[in-house]
Amino acid sequence: MLDLIQYIDTQLFYFINVTCANPVTDYVMPFITDTKNWHIFFFIMWFAMVFNGGKRGKIAAVMIIICVIVSDQTSSTLIKNLVERIRPCNALQGVHLLVNCTGSFSFPSSHAVNNFAGAFVLSHFFKEYRFAIYLSATLVALSRIFVGVHYPFDVFGGMIIGTAIGFILIYLWKSLNKYLKIDYQKKQV
Repeated sequence: MLDLIQYIDTQLFYFINVTCANPVTDYVMPFITDTKNWHIFFFIMWFAMVFNGGKRGKIAAVMIIICVIVSDQTSSTLIKNLVERIRPCNALQGVHLLVNCTGSFSFPSSHAVNNFAGAFVLSHFFKEYRFAIYLSATLVALSRIFVGVHYPFDVFGGMIIGTAIGFILIYLWKSLNKYLKIDYQKKQV
């Protein structure tokens, strides 16, 4: 059964990474996948939450920092070292590689884990932006297949793990807030 899953994963990888490759994705996906390209945007959004977001923004800003730390350590330090799956760019022939292929392990995609954990947390606080938040998280996650460094199941597994981490963090926040009683939800007019 595991062989069948790996076969399907490899075939899906080749379909997305090689068959679907084109000049547009070859240009756009490396930009999307590079976290350095997002730093300024993330800093601006974080400061906007802190200084213009009221209680909701301040709580979301703290929660997103906790979220990134927990999700990144869970995926990069814990799960990857337990699973030890070799990246497709190190394991397969004919990969359409658009970025540097590192020697770190592949499952789960930390980009997917971090972005989906963050999307879950931010969507709790900013429901009105849920579509845009999840769209950007999905694009970042899928970019990892297009650039050749993750299998599809690394990404889908990362989406699930990230969502679970986000869910747990929001559950803990709601439990804590039962005692703190902070009214942080945006008032509807």
